[in-house]
Amino acid sequence: MGHLGIPVNRTTSGGTRIRRATARDARRLTRIVRSSRAYEGPYAPMTAGYRIGPDYIETHEVFVAVEEATASGTPERVLGFYALLLAEAELDLMFVADDAQGRGLGRLLAAHLADRAREAGLTGVRVVAHPPSEGFYLTVGARRTGTVYARPPAVMFDRPEMILPVA
Repeated sequence: MGHLGIPVNRTTSGGTRIRRATARDARRLTRIVRSSRAYEGPYAPMTAGYRIGPDYIETHEVFVAVEEATASGTPERVLGFYALLLAEAELDLMFVADDAQGRGLGRLLAAHLADRAREAGLTGVRVVAHPPSEGFYLTVGARRTGTVYARPPAVMFDRPEMILPVA
């Protein structure tokens, strides 16, 4: 059992496993955020210099989707992750590596997020989405509730605000 009495590892079909992130994952998670093609062009300032540190991972609910290590020596690979802020009932971050998109990992992470939120006694999770990701969140059951307006210079664009029901 891991933090708060929940299982540390959950194995899924297709050789992908979701587990609690560890401090050792910090660089890999930072790399996924900084290299995301979804944050190019006008969205680039949001991730420029962004860092996920070991302290963030140790103090928040961060889970990673990993491809298992192989017998031939290929190491475990982090494919994506999410961070859930329980006290705020809010999704802080969700990213899937560019080269792993289109494999259902976002849906897998969203389902895990809903399970984890439900286990924690939440009925819904607030999502302030990156505009190009709004459609994804709607397909996994989120409902649009409003707009979070731009806050220059860090956030130069309005973002959809949603609630993801989990109960």
